Amino acid sequence: MATQALRLGVNIDHVATVRNARGGRHPDPVRAAHLAEAAGADGITAHLREDRRHIRDSDIERLMGEIALPLNLEMAATEEMLAIALRHRPHAACIVPERREERTTEGGLDAAGARSHLEPMVRKLTEAGIRVSLFVEPDPAQLDAAVAMGAPVVELHTGRYCELWEAGQAGSELARLAAAARHASGIGLEVHAGHGLGFDNVKPVAAIPEIVELNIGHFLIGEAIFVGLEASVRAMRRQMEEARAPSAEAVS
Repeated sequence: MATQALRLGVNIDHVATVRNARGGRHPDPVRAAHLAEAAGADGITAHLREDRRHIRDSDIERLMGEIALPLNLEMAATEEMLAIALRHRPHAACIVPERREERTTEGGLDAAGARSHLEPMVRKLTEAGIRVSLFVEPDPAQLDAAVAMGAPVVELHTGRYCELWEAGQAGSELARLAAAARHASGIGLEVHAGHGLGFDNVKPVAAIPEIVELNIGHFLIGEAIFVGLEASVRAMRRQMEEARAPSAEAVS
């Protein structure tokens, strides 16, 4: 039965997407970070993409200087992004796959196939005091690779689960996520999860006891258009807390 508290990281990328649609400074993603904190977020996530389509370098600089919550910097496995992370030294860096033509992250990192490239980055980030996470599919081979290269955290990609949820066919993928979370925890990894989660599909994932953090962005920013960001974040926290309540049904 899941009773452990579950952290919520709020991804503010798409506040910057709206800002960049017209240029200028409004809406301000740093203001969004402050509102998320006021609503009970445990951390802020921002993805500095290579093409700077939403978050900009100046946003990272301001987030590091102006917010009290830990910053989780999502980054591609490139020398440019490594240098930026080492310069700013955020609390955490989540290495994600990135293709310029994609609308959003389409899958997990191939940690097993790219170990020779990723391992030196993991080492340099760790030596700088940055907690490294790898964004991977719920696949034991990827989890084992994360351990082998010294990454302390994995974030399980929930995108396929969310797609299958829409079709009413998410059961097998939920079981895959739960099994991966158990395996990851069993080999010493801290387990996070995220991508595509919203009010309707978050509870089954939140109920997986080994998962200690969810990172959610697009849905929360979209919902904020209708109810405001603080209300959106608070409502997500309620969903997560209900899933972790002692009476909630455990995921087998």
